[in-house]
Amino acid sequence: MENLDTVELFIDEENREDGIYAISLVEFPAIEENFVALSQHKVEFKTLDEDKRIVVGLALVPDKKIYRRKKDYEYNITFSKDTVRKASELYLKSLRNNNTTLEHQTLTSGVSVIESWIVEDERMDKSNIYGLNAKQGSWVVTMKVDNDAVWKDIKDKKYLGLSIEGIFSDKVDLSVEQSEEEILINKIKEIILNDN
Repeated sequence: MENLDTVELFIDEENREDGIYAISLVEFPAIEENFVALSQHKVEFKTLDEDKRIVVGLALVPDKKIYRRKKDYEYNITFSKDTVRKASELYLKSLRNNNTTLEHQTLTSGVSVIESWIVEDERMDKSNIYGLNAKQGSWVVTMKVDNDAVWKDIKDKKYLGLSIEGIFSDKVDLSVEQSEEEILINKIKEIILNDN
């Protein structure tokens, strides 16, 4: 989808609604990067084993074109390194690390982000241990899965990656009508904000 318009999304610090509200476990992540279940890899850490139920993956990759469609308008979205960093910081500052959904549909419990970092050096980054091949500026998260049903689904490969749910600003007017994706994000945002 190279000939499509590309819309850069960003965090508008004046807009209090901008930010990531949840991370979703999905079968087909929009960033096309699957997570890695740490229990399935030989990792040189004594604290990591199958009993720990930990997965690691990329939440956002800078400058990656992600296909979107709104009615008849097809386009790509992208995030700069600065936006990826701001989004990750705001997500943690807002204490949203327990906000997890399944396929952007259902808020679930027992799944938490327990570690988060931005890749500073592709060669020296910890993500290489897990075979993520993360580029500089990528946001990596480690999630602990205490929910038995969700862990079974991960082991059964029902969920293969991560996808963010959030509100970002752009410089293009795409507000023809709310898409199904935007309606779901707003519903999840309402649930999360009402619980806090």
